[in-house]
Amino acid sequence: MTAGAPLQVRVRDIVELAPSLKRFSFEPAHGGLFPTPPAGGHVMLTLRDGARVMKNAYSLVSPPMERARYDIIVRLVAQSRGGSDFLHRKVTPGDVLEMARPVSLFPLASSAKKHLLIGGGIGITPLLSFLPEMKARGARFELHQLATGEEVPVFERLLAPYATGEEIRVHGGGRAAFDLAGLLSRQPLGTHVYVCGPHALMDAVTGTAAALGWPRGKIHKESFGGATGGLPFRAVLRRSGIEVEVGETLTLLEAIEAAGVAAPCLCRGGACGECVTPVIEGEVDHRDDFLSAEEKAGGKVVMTCVSRARGPRLVLDL
Repeated sequence: MTAGAPLQVRVRDIVELAPSLKRFSFEPAHGGLFPTPPAGGHVMLTLRDGARVMKNAYSLVSPPMERARYDIIVRLVAQSRGGSDFLHRKVTPGDVLEMARPVSLFPLASSAKKHLLIGGGIGITPLLSFLPEMKARGARFELHQLATGEEVPVFERLLAPYATGEEIRVHGGGRAAFDLAGLLSRQPLGTHVYVCGPHALMDAVTGTAAALGWPRGKIHKESFGGATGGLPFRAVLRRSGIEVEVGETLTLLEAIEAAGVAAPCLCRGGACGECVTPVIEGEVDHRDDFLSAEEKAGGKVVMTCVSRARGPRLVLDL
């Protein structure tokens, strides 16, 4: 097996944490141990539902030192493009799936004097793998999880193994009741903040931290995108000599892959920059968290995993 070869994994068990949350545990399909994952790492599952092939990224919530199994937590969302619905309704223990090897775009800063973790909803997932790593390092940290009232007990149970003697709190009153500015302003020098959750929460944390004078290098966020579809359009792949139709619920990257064209990707959520593709013609509806404001205004590149066309046609150098 080469270093980049995908893993064949067997579903070891599935645990319902809440009506819309399930934890999936995987083991190597052919025995042995998994590669050691990085804290905050994620994997990409290839899900095959008949002729349809879906690729979805999920944060690992199992401890980084655990190599006998990999765990993920998946929320069933109402506007799912298929991945979460497929996992919740069709995957059963014993099924064998294809998984890309774990990577991390959201590492812990080794130089941090303190780690401040802020999660919102399912955004808790990458933070969960941070906790055993920080405990092993003897690192100083503080975690705040925002949740709906009915999900507070769920997150309290998930965090209970790490709560002894540490500043870990689950907030059920919503973001309006959460004193974000106060939390950020009282942190000691050398603190790094990490946030994962809805875009509104991540924007609030990054914007408030910047306004309070936090250095950009001490503000970290993890995003798997919030692509919700849009109007259909046609993508012309100039170098490949083909055209693809991008439907309302399909991403540009999915349409390209369905046409059999190899396209670079890693996070599939607009965060890593791996899928940046030159634009020859057309206007882009940018939805990523990677490109700068200047790059988006220039309209010369597109992140195929989450962004779309504003008009009926987009010509790519692909």
